[in-house]
Amino acid sequence: MLSRWMSGSSRSLEREYSCTVRLLDDSEYTCTIQRDAKGQYLFDLLCHHLNLLEKDYFGIRFVDPDKQRHWLEFTKSVVKQMRAQPPFTMCFRVKFYPTDPAALKEEITRYLVFLQIKRDLYHGRLLCKTSDAALLAAYILQAEIGDYDPGKHPEGYSSKFQFFPKHSEKLERKIAEIHKTELSGQTPATSELNFLRKAQTLETYGVDPHPCKDVSGNAAFLAFTPFGFVVLQGNKRIHFIKWNEVAKMKFEGKTFCLYVSQKEEKKIALTYFAPTPEACKHLWKCGIENQAFYKLEKSSQVRTVSSSNLFFKGSRFRYSGRVAKEVMESSAKIKREPPEIHRAGLVPSRSCPSITHGPRLSSVPRTRRRAVHISIMEGLESLRDSAHSTPVRSASHGDAFMSHSRSSRAESSERVAVISDEIYSPADSVLPTPVAEHSLELMLLARQINGAPCSIEEEKESEANTPTATEADETGGEFKALWQGGGGDGGTQAAQVNKFVLSVLRLLLVTVGLLFVLLLLLIILTESDLDIAFFRDIRQTPEFEQFHYQYFCPLRRWFACKVRSVLSLLIDT
Repeated sequence: MLSRWMSGSSRSLEREYSCTVRLLDDSEYTCTIQRDAKGQYLFDLLCHHLNLLEKDYFGIRFVDPDKQRHWLEFTKSVVKQMRAQPPFTMCFRVKFYPTDPAALKEEITRYLVFLQIKRDLYHGRLLCKTSDAALLAAYILQAEIGDYDPGKHPEGYSSKFQFFPKHSEKLERKIAEIHKTELSGQTPATSELNFLRKAQTLETYGVDPHPCKDVSGNAAFLAFTPFGFVVLQGNKRIHFIKWNEVAKMKFEGKTFCLYVSQKEEKKIALTYFAPTPEACKHLWKCGIENQAFYKLEKSSQVRTVSSSNLFFKGSRFRYSGRVAKEVMESSAKIKREPPEIHRAGLVPSRSCPSITHGPRLSSVPRTRRRAVHISIMEGLESLRDSAHSTPVRSASHGDAFMSHSRSSRAESSERVAVISDEIYSPADSVLPTPVAEHSLELMLLARQINGAPCSIEEEKESEANTPTATEADETGGEFKALWQGGGGDGGTQAAQVNKFVLSVLRLLLVTVGLLFVLLLLLIILTESDLDIAFFRDIRQTPEFEQFHYQYFCPLRRWFACKVRSVLSLLIDT
């Protein structure tokens, strides 16, 4: 009996899995889930921990062993979606950016969206002019350290914080000036609200870029915003399509197509190529979810979408949540005491941890940091001339290698990129999702070439649920080969041939199945005595009677004659 109890308890332990979710303030939430637990269960646990009611804007993202990012589907089992071995590591992020973040009902929701947009600003996904960048950074300072205090904030105090991928001294002085003179007296909630109002006016608000290539082979980034579909090249938005103009999205392999309906009843097809079929499918699913969330009036209007015009081919996907209008109506009905918000004070590197300084530096071994730094210095020239999935805009920006220390700035002043007063772009290229490089060293190298500090948080997110460093290097090499080969190598051709063969076999299988069903129906109609109204009506039609007596009966007699002759031949032999 004791052994039976122990075996039962061991089986119950095997059905439990540990999950760690990294929150927007870099803290972690750990829980245990059952093997059959759905994604909705984990998400509800997390929202209960955060005391969050307006939760439809958020989601849980994870990275598979191939470095491909995914959004956790709430209607499916968590364990079945995770291809990595437990314990599972995920991230809590904003999935659908509010159309008007300042109109959110609760302060806790605005605070979480504020943290997300602050991350976007730091990682180079939110692009803006120098004046706007200085104002946004000043709002962050006011929200997290309060009013300017000469005793606590010496000259140059804003240079200790990293708000963007790269800084200039002129920008740091502008940030400090605005913080000193214009924002005094603002509470954290007021500063965060003003930050959201300003960020919402920017073109790249809500952008989560997906790296692709257009039909000419030029690198581009596709993204979905609260207002529509956008295409970015470098730091410029070359296409913007409103949600009501998007007619259809589909994908096949690595090819993503978006069909646009114009007012003149013309349809335009935009075609882009993702680095891998998995990335293309993730792009397609993100587009389907965003279009349903922002475009539809009710969740009852959501339909299952297929990636192909043929019912037996392609992927099928259905958005399972509420739409934006329903979320706003539900938020208006919230009546409770505002939950307490625990804001952590901003230390020199809390807001934007970097590899140069900060408390999270200890999480990277000293020997490893040195090896990464050496590999960065040795690989600068080689990577600048190589094909890179994240494009480097120009030599003036690409040659910039900025350090946070004042001495390093003085020594490398000839190489530091000059930030124009007219336009400020925090990154020379938008940070892609998923991370195109499949090893930490390549990711850090790319960020340093763009003049951006290397973020420990990015290292943690990219390494979540990933293989070892050796496996990552191998997959990174394969990924680069895919980009550079452009489908011309043997492996890609073999994969394409295999897909074609599978498609043909699938078509043949469906055709044979349909013929078998029709044959079975024909036999039932002609040979059975079932007196069903449906069958009786068919039998009484003139066309069926003509077919039965002129074609089917002679064919049956011929077939019976052949069977008898074959049987007699077998008996004689």
